[in-house]
Amino acid sequence: MIKHFINLEWKQYFRSSYWQKSLGLNILLVFFALYFIVVFLILGFGLLPILKKVFPDQDPFVVANGFIFFWIMIDLLMRFFLQKLPVMSVKPLLTLPIKRSTVVHYVLGKSALSFFNFLPLFAIIPFSIMLIVNDYCTSTALTWMFTMIIVVLIGNFLNFIIEAFSAELEFSFLPLIIFVGTLYGLDAFGIVSMTSLLGDAFLGIANNPIFILVPIAILALCYSFNFKLLKDKLFLDSSLKSKITEVKAADLSWTKRFGDIAPFMQLDLKLIWRNKRTKSSVWIMLIGLLYGLFFYPQPMYRDMVWLFPFIGIFVTGIFLINFGQFIPAWDSGYYKMLMSQNIKYEQYLRSKFILMVLSVAIIFVLSIPYVYFGWKILVAHFAAAIYNIGVNSHIMLYGGSFNRKKIDLNQRAAFNYQGTGAVQWIIGLPLMILPMIIFAILNWLIGFETGIIALILLGIAGIVFHKKLMRIITKRYLDSKYKMINAFSQDN
Repeated sequence: MIKHFINLEWKQYFRSSYWQKSLGLNILLVFFALYFIVVFLILGFGLLPILKKVFPDQDPFVVANGFIFFWIMIDLLMRFFLQKLPVMSVKPLLTLPIKRSTVVHYVLGKSALSFFNFLPLFAIIPFSIMLIVNDYCTSTALTWMFTMIIVVLIGNFLNFIIEAFSAELEFSFLPLIIFVGTLYGLDAFGIVSMTSLLGDAFLGIANNPIFILVPIAILALCYSFNFKLLKDKLFLDSSLKSKITEVKAADLSWTKRFGDIAPFMQLDLKLIWRNKRTKSSVWIMLIGLLYGLFFYPQPMYRDMVWLFPFIGIFVTGIFLINFGQFIPAWDSGYYKMLMSQNIKYEQYLRSKFILMVLSVAIIFVLSIPYVYFGWKILVAHFAAAIYNIGVNSHIMLYGGSFNRKKIDLNQRAAFNYQGTGAVQWIIGLPLMILPMIIFAILNWLIGFETGIIALILLGIAGIVFHKKLMRIITKRYLDSKYKMINAFSQDN
């Protein structure tokens, strides 16, 4: 049966409409994978000599075990934000005489083959080899190596347990951040030395192999708990259950002043506020507004005026970036129905444009207090806002015509990369890097004012030619209309 599951997964992956569309992203991901593999190999073979040099009076193996606490904390954070439980299209299988336990075992087994589980091995195994080469006891090195492999798998299944309990929260990452922050605080302030506790525990297991049964028992417990969670949810009607919530109607009558695009704006605003994934765009506006506080209060950044437009683009364009990069994928669930209506595509796109422009204007006004750190910062934010309105908004709309991945609006909001394709990676170059390069060159050659004027003029040019640009963008969407309908009709 497992062989049949693998065969179905293989066919689903390579026969999907987005396989060739994501080919560029797949190549990029392979490149990054090879890069990190090489980095971990270098770390694995070079860590022992480095520790000997940095800590000449201490046993490097003991020092290495002292850093395991930090590695586990970072690993948990990275897994939570980046790793997702591998899923299958299991609903058709539930009508067949296949045991639910078999399906669940396959899904959990597949998760163990994740790249996040293989990558640490490229450091763990070489480090164990170096221990043996440097006259450490072979049994100690091998026991330590197998213990670390077990801990990697524990992290894998523990991550899914954490996700299962935090998925219903608006900011699902907060419990994990609080948990990791608390443990780090206990260690940093000397209340409980987590580094010593975990370091001594791993040394104890390495020197007494019988204690490896403890991490094995923890692994079995995590696996069993995951098995129970998934099996309890594996029903045909599980997705039909819904929460009974109070419906709060918002007054959207103010949108009528925008004329024929008002109905589309109302739909967008309702979509944003009623779904987990889109609602995060609103809360991220607050995070983006405070982004400058990471830089401006520090004296070392106040002289880096070339960085001001980059920060300004991000601060004033945070909603534009977060919401705009998934146009029209936000509507992918009912895109086929929407395209069957007698509507003008330009009106549909113009409503998205107006929402992005309004967000830029509002955030710029709210960011005016940054003038406290200097008038150049306020001027840079103003130029960035004009550039966002005139240039980046059109870039976002045009880039959306290449979106081919469906978005599930009911999935968790924070750090969710479902629906992300090559477009979202490539579009960042002209969006963020280009204005910074233009400003930096002119600021270096001529002066600050010239760089600011250039960004403002580019933004004004985009505003002046808005109608012509919208016609070009609309034509691009119409040419891709049926390709998007076909792609959004399939499950990613």
